[in-house]
Amino acid sequence: MKIWKTLLLVYRELDVHLPVGRDSVEPRKLRSSAPQTHFHHVASERELADALDSFRGFPQLARELTNGATGIEYEIVRPDHALTSLTRESSSRFWPSPDDTRSDLDEFAPPGKYDSIFVFWPQRNLKNGTAVPCDAWGLAMGASESTNGATYAAIANAPSSAWENEARGEVWLHEWLHGVCAHFAQRGHVMPERDADGAEVHGYVRSSTAGWTDYYRDLMSGNVVEDGRRFGIPADAWVA
Repeated sequence: MKIWKTLLLVYRELDVHLPVGRDSVEPRKLRSSAPQTHFHHVASERELADALDSFRGFPQLARELTNGATGIEYEIVRPDHALTSLTRESSSRFWPSPDDTRSDLDEFAPPGKYDSIFVFWPQRNLKNGTAVPCDAWGLAMGASESTNGATYAAIANAPSSAWENEARGEVWLHEWLHGVCAHFAQRGHVMPERDADGAEVHGYVRSSTAGWTDYYRDLMSGNVVEDGRRFGIPADAWVA
């Protein structure tokens, strides 16, 4: 069994100034002279509880979908300070990249300590609707020197209904798979088109209770059919 040593950094507070339209989810066209908008969000206890409950379901989900071939061992760290910088993810979108969490990565997740790193951040004020413009609920990248050699993913806060409208732990699994697919692709295993985002492309239908787990199961066993061939992570790759 492949054990993925995993760290979750939980940022309850966000305090940043960004060049976007004031109090708007959608930014104005960015200009070099655009004024900075202050985003100060603090996740509620309920928002934290929802996220952590989902995260704690992630190890079991990964184990189930690989028929016990992989395991997740995790630690949770709650830095005692706000997240105070974000990186442009595109021309008008932002996310907490490794550059923004650098001091905590180096302190809590030095190279070689973890296989995967997650970041939880309060992207949205659920009371008044203001939010940092961001492309998705979760964003991820493969392991690199900038991530201290671990896969890296950031998941934002969300209404309770979002966490409940999927398999427990699914959003964490989904973002983790982006990094994991990159890991196995580097080792010669061919991934299907769009890897973790490829469910609809390959004809899968989302379940109202289990989300996209039928697709993830096939992705994590090398059984996603594409052009008459099967792609993904073969079962034996998990234990190699």
